[in-house]
Amino acid sequence: MDWLRQLPIGQYVDEGDGGRGSWLKRLDPRLKFAWTLAFLVTPVLAGPIWRLSLVALLLLITLASGLPLRLWRRGVPLLLALALAVGLLAALLPAGVGRPGTLQRPPEELRLVPGPAGSPAPARAGLPWELVHWGPLSLGPLSLGPLVVTRKSAELGLNGGTLLFTLIHSANLLLLTTTPEELVWTIGWFLRPLAALGLPMERLGFTLLLALRFLPLVQEELQNLLRSLATRSVDLKALGWKAALGLVLAVGERLLANVLLRAEQGADALLARGGRWLPPERLIRPTGGGGALSGLALLALVLLLGLRWQVGDL
Repeated sequence: MDWLRQLPIGQYVDEGDGGRGSWLKRLDPRLKFAWTLAFLVTPVLAGPIWRLSLVALLLLITLASGLPLRLWRRGVPLLLALALAVGLLAALLPAGVGRPGTLQRPPEELRLVPGPAGSPAPARAGLPWELVHWGPLSLGPLSLGPLVVTRKSAELGLNGGTLLFTLIHSANLLLLTTTPEELVWTIGWFLRPLAALGLPMERLGFTLLLALRFLPLVQEELQNLLRSLATRSVDLKALGWKAALGLVLAVGERLLANVLLRAEQGADALLARGGRWLPPERLIRPTGGGGALSGLALLALVLLLGLRWQVGDL
């Protein structure tokens, strides 16, 4: 029944003494955050080879991270299947046709002069626009039009699938190997120059820390509501779409009420303790994995950015 807890997506998993073997957990959280930003930013305006290389690099990091197999053996294949489905759907759907451009010169200037007798026919120059052309398709009484994959739709599908995988999996690796306190401290470290403008960075960090703490509570409340529906053997098909929609809205309302109740209880607990709050650096002191590991990660990050500048358009 606890299937939400079996897929640790977006939350830190403490493996105790056995989890210390993962070098990602010993890495400086600022470098992990910088690597995550690199995975999120470098695909912008990049070519297909660079996007596929980022996906392969993320898979290689996951395999060599030393994390237990149970943490990613289910999530990564499902995410790959989702990214592949999104990419195929975007590639198969019509990409649309742009507005025809205006002619810069009159068509009367074009003169087709026949070649000499016995010369080969003129061949098509350049790359073809349509990569795949199937159809028209007929499925019994249902007749479908031709299935066309153009260069634009293929590029759209590749960009969408790879961006979805890099976005979710890079953030998931960061959250799996970084405690909420370390993550808040890292964000506060990067945003520390904004404190000169009078912004309360410590309070913002504490608010973010509370928000991260409430994520497991939301999952727990959703798990309890789904378990209550399962124990009552509710059949949505037998209810009809109106009653099923009403049930879904009632469950969502109950989930929101339970989450707000948990938030009120947490606020009362803070007030009962005098309303004191501490900045993230007072709660925990992030420790890196040593100069060699951090230096190697920093050097690899600089190399990645350099490669993006040189071959990112491919």
